[in-house]
Amino acid sequence: MSLEKAREYLKKYGLEDKIMEFPVSSATVEEAAKAINCKEEEIVKTLSFIVDDKPILIAVAGDTKIDNCGSSNSAVKLSLDELEKTSNFKKWIDVCKVI
Repeated sequence: MSLEKAREYLKKYGLEDKIMEFPVSSATVEEAAKAINCKEEEIVKTLSFIVDDKPILIAVAGDTKIDNCGSSNSAVKLSLDELEKTSNFKKWIDVCKVI
């Protein structure tokens, strides 16, 4: 969601003034905490996706990590067919943009 779309959406709720813009990056939890002078655990990390024209948000505290049930020194190599078979695949959703 672009900043303008976020502003437009929040305006419906009278919250558009909650958006803050900084002269420095706020792309990481550490940078965001420094930008607004708070602790990292006060930052919320958000993964946002549009699926079937509806938003999906996953929000977690800045000082936590999403538990992917893996380990830092392992991997599973699957073919696309194997991934679809083992993950209860329904359909592919493109949530990426080329940068």
